[in-house]
Formats: sequence, C-alpha cells, structure tokens
Amino acid sequence: MARGKHRRPRTNPLTRYAVTAGTGTAALALPLLSATTASAAQPAQAPVATQTAQQTKSVTYTAVKGDTLYGIANRYDTPGGWRQLYKDNRKAVGDNPRLIHSGLKLTVRTTKQASTPSKAATSAKKAASSVAHATQASAKTYANNLDGWIRESLDIMAQKGIPGTYNGIYRNIMRESSGNQFAINNWDSNAAKGTPSKGLLQVIDPTFQAYHVDGTSFDPYDPIANITAACNYAAQRYGSIDNVFGAY
Repeated sequence: MARGKHRRPRTNPLTRYAVTAGTGTAALALPLLSATTASAAQPAQAPVATQTAQQTKSVTYTAVKGDTLYGIANRYDTPGGWRQLYKDNRKAVGDNPRLIHSGLKLTVRTTKQASTPSKAATSAKKAASSVAHATQASAKTYANNLDGWIRESLDIMAQKGIPGTYNGIYRNIMRESSGNQFAINNWDSNAAKGTPSKGLLQVIDPTFQAYHVDGTSFDPYDPIANITAACNYAAQRYGSIDNVFGAY
C-alpha cells in the first residue's frame, strides 16, 4: 500500500507487591501485609496467590464466518497467541489451523476482565449477522482461493456501495502480494514506523482499522477483510481500486 501516504490518519518498604503479567495486559500490583502486621496463623501470600491464578481464565467462543485463530487470540489477549489457541483446540480444529468453520466452539484462554469477552461476543454476533445477511443476499458459495476471495469481496462491496471490479482488484493484488494472503513488508518506511503493510493488498493497521468494512473479520490477514478495507480506502482516495496502478 502507500509508501508513506496513509499512516496513522519507592515503594513503601513495609509493603510488598505481587505482580502478574499476561500477553498484551498491564501488570497488576497487589499489596501484601507487611512483616510487622502479618501473623503466623494467617500467611499474607495465600490470598494473593488465589487472585493471581484467577487472572487467566478460559471462555468458550463460537467461531463466525471470517474468523481466524490469529484474530481470535488477538481479540482475547490469549497467552501464547494463536499457536497456543491452536494447541488447546487441535482436536476440534483439525490439522489445518487456517481452516476455521463457522459454528466451531473453541476454548479460549483470556487475561481480559469478565466484561471484555462479553463485548467481544456481542461484536462477533453482530459481525456474524451482517455476513450471514450478505451471504443470503448473494445466494452464492465461494472457493477458498484468490478467485473466491475476490468474488466474495465484490458481493460485500456491492452491498456497501464500494466501487471496484474483479480485474482492478486482481491487478493490484498481484502487484502488491502476488496473491499471498500472509504477505508482510518488514523493510519500507511504514515498517520502520512500526506499521508494516500486510495481506493481499498490503494494508497497514491504521488504514485497515479506519476503513474496515462491517461484516468482515478484524484480522488484517483475512483475505476478504483485507480486500474490502483496501477497496474502501481506495474508493475514498482515488474513486475506485480500478484507478490504482502503483503504490497507493
């Protein structure tokens, strides 16, 4: 995507602390009784150990169309990321971690507060409803390859009023990623700023988030989400992805 054109539009000596940390979460400091106030019959550490163990818990998540293990693990701040999520659900997922069927129930480890998974579940249900509506309206099934990704994106774009053609999308995908949905640019100016271009149409995270299309995955590597977000951005900046013939 654009090379630089679209970046992010002493502690008290009598007090001891136990610190816990999880992937993507801030450390939590819990005060313990000082040595002068704790009694031998009531160890200060025991209650804290119980609270610490509760910081990571498991929830059940039902996958929706467009979900990936990467996106789910990122949403829930799963310790160990998508690889740990896959390990925990290998029997349910099968041998291909990239193939996540809608309706699949996954056990997800999370370090977020109890209210956060609830919000994520609500968001997932809304996304599932939107995608289900798009699928029903188009009355089509799509192959899990570049051709199918482009055609499904075009149907969603048509419903959202986003311009673009098959040839325009295909031409830009081949220039940007050669059709590799997991392509990432780790060397240009965007990467130097910490926002490498990702996916089929090489979208940086700030642009993906700003132009994300409702009803698609929040994973920038998801092919449908990547294409529709990039086309939405191109429509706003150039009128259509069809008008893009170089770095954008």
